[in-house]
Amino acid sequence: MATRRIAVVSAGLSSPSSTRLLADRLGAAVVRELGSRGEEAVTDVVELRDHARAITDNLLTGFAPPSLETAINAVVSADGLIVVTPIFSASYSGLFKSFIDVLDPDALTGMPVLLGANAGTARHSLAIDYALRPLFAYLHAAPVSTGVFAASSDWGGAGDQASPLAERIDRAAGEFAAAVAGRPAASAPDPFDPASFLGEGRSFEHLLGGHSGE
Repeated sequence: MATRRIAVVSAGLSSPSSTRLLADRLGAAVVRELGSRGEEAVTDVVELRDHARAITDNLLTGFAPPSLETAINAVVSADGLIVVTPIFSASYSGLFKSFIDVLDPDALTGMPVLLGANAGTARHSLAIDYALRPLFAYLHAAPVSTGVFAASSDWGGAGDQASPLAERIDRAAGEFAAAVAGRPAASAPDPFDPASFLGEGRSFEHLLGGHSGE
């Protein structure tokens, strides 16, 4: 049985961050849910803070340095994607959107996605549905119905498995695990495929800076 690979993208700016904490909780819940379905799973965590300069360079030049290319490949070749971003000015962070912009627009087609976000106040909770969900719909990904938002007040009971945040995490992880388990396992990149030299899922046009709208 193939091991399912789940990419976890955390767009927190501080270290440590509540964004990464939520990402880790979601990743662990998904691995647990897939295990209950007889599916072995591992997570590949991409901490965007570590790639901030490389992402900017990629936007300016069209080429990613090796560390960022590895992160991109982990995302576009995964069986499923978990994303968590802080909410600034009622939307996802600029760092998160910049990373999405360096991906090939077709690379996430059909991929199950679990959407997560965090902010200081619950007033931003709708950002998952009016900002994140349309973004991944545009990319032809397949976000699960339940997104997970965490406000600062949610972390007071973060260790309580009966807390509202824990319940949301478990519900979203169950939906996401079902979506991943219902798809064929992603195949490893073929080293003889020219796409492997470009970066999995990335076109010559995209790597040369041919982004639509420029």
